[in-house]
Amino acid sequence: MTTQAAASNDQPNPGFVMQILNSYQRTAALRAAIQLDLFTVIAEGNETAAAIAGRCKATERGIRILCDYLTIVGLLAKRDKLYSLSQDAAIFLNRKSPAYVGTITDFLVRAETLDVFMDLADTIRDPEKSLRDRAVMKPENPAWVEFARAMGPLMTFPAAGIAETVGAAKGESWKVLDIAAGHGMFGIAIAQQNPNAEIFALDWARVLEVACENAKSAGVGARHHLLPGSFFDRDLGTGYHLALITNFLHHFDIATGESILKKVHAVLAPGGRVVILDFIPNDDRITPPAAAAFSMTMLGHTIAGDAYTFAEYQRMLGNAGYASGEIHPLPGPLSVIISQA
Repeated sequence: MTTQAAASNDQPNPGFVMQILNSYQRTAALRAAIQLDLFTVIAEGNETAAAIAGRCKATERGIRILCDYLTIVGLLAKRDKLYSLSQDAAIFLNRKSPAYVGTITDFLVRAETLDVFMDLADTIRDPEKSLRDRAVMKPENPAWVEFARAMGPLMTFPAAGIAETVGAAKGESWKVLDIAAGHGMFGIAIAQQNPNAEIFALDWARVLEVACENAKSAGVGARHHLLPGSFFDRDLGTGYHLALITNFLHHFDIATGESILKKVHAVLAPGGRVVILDFIPNDDRITPPAAAAFSMTMLGHTIAGDAYTFAEYQRMLGNAGYASGEIHPLPGPLSVIISQA
């Protein structure tokens, strides 16, 4: 039963509460399917539980129950005991698809992540005490290397969207600062669309090794330069035409966000632009659902982070010296804000 259905039902129904409490089973089922490479096996033409079980080296009973469950949640379709992939599963969960994102399982479903959310009440009571020893922004946190390797494929489409939105294909001579570059896909996409763009990727040294590998694979390694270190301590250089701040500001409170934007403002060339990619909910903070729900991720992982509204970003940008920003929604939960220095 959906939230909307539950809200419109005049009869009390504990089933909706049970559905929420059992939602961990969705996570477990999808993780198991990825570990078994089930979606790739079905894409190869194995359609019955027996055939899938044979290729996955698993029991037929287990595969049948798992496939039925994945059909219920919408990742598979079933007809006459034959299973097939949904469109999303075919694009994102078949290992042979160029848009495969199954690697994100290793990061999103780590034991440490699950533990954080099992202790969420403690975090709500006292976030500093609860998160002090495991806050994601600890310097050189090795989890970010894992994040960079896992999330790169998932960011291919938003990265291309940013490059298109900022007009990279015009081929202007650009110096681009890629802050918290991680996998590097955002700067790389601009370099691919603009042969006259030089990218300067900033992140911790071990994380930048991943970005460097991706830049070389994309054929832009010669124009992809590394700035190892922390944003807060590093000399950024000057004269940037674009500064990319992608999925970074949500880790901090508004005051820290403004200080980040001020530091970036100081290194932009006259007329330079800051480009922010983030989960941006409406003012009601409950729509659109995917963007609004990201605040829960920040509640579980950061001491003061949040999903900020466009109005809040406008105030941050204004206080940091930028012109009014423009928002550009991308397909999916992310949006881009562009503002001129």
